[in-house]
Amino acid sequence: MAVNKENIVFHFDRIYLKDISFESPRSPKIFSEPDYSPKIDVQLNTSHEKLDQAQGIFEVVLKATVKTTINLETAFLVEVQQAGVFTISGVNEHHLEQVLEATCPNALFPFLREQVNRLVTEGGFPAMLLQPVNFDAMYQQKRSSEDRSSDGIAH
Repeated sequence: MAVNKENIVFHFDRIYLKDISFESPRSPKIFSEPDYSPKIDVQLNTSHEKLDQAQGIFEVVLKATVKTTINLETAFLVEVQQAGVFTISGVNEHHLEQVLEATCPNALFPFLREQVNRLVTEGGFPAMLLQPVNFDAMYQQKRSSEDRSSDGIAH
C-alpha cells in the first residue's frame, strides 16, 4: 500500500528542558586525582504521551543519565530530560510509534548532547560529547525483543 506523503505532517513545535541536574559529590578533591581515567556509563531512555489526540500533538522526552566514576567513586552524575512538542498526523499507528520513538529522539538528541556537555564543562570536567545514537536501530531492537517475548517461546 502506498503512503500519500502529501498528507503527512511532522512539525517540531517546541523544545524545552523538562528536568536537569548535575552532582559532583567529591568536588574539589576529585580535581587532584593523579590518575584521571574515568569510567563513563551513559543510559538513554525515551517516553512520549499524547497531548491532543484530535490535533496529533505529542510530547516526547529524551532522558540521558551519565554517571562517571574514577577509582570506583562517583566523579559526577548528570541527568537531562530534553523534551519537545511535535505535531504528527497522516501516519498510520505502526509508523507513528516509530516516529515517536526514533524520529523525534533523533531531533532532540543534539540539544540533549549540548546540555550534557555544558553541565560537565561548567562542573570543571573535560568536555563530554555524547557519541551519535542510532535511534532507528534502537527502536528496531526493541520491536524485535517485544516480538520474541510475545511469541510464547522462551529465549
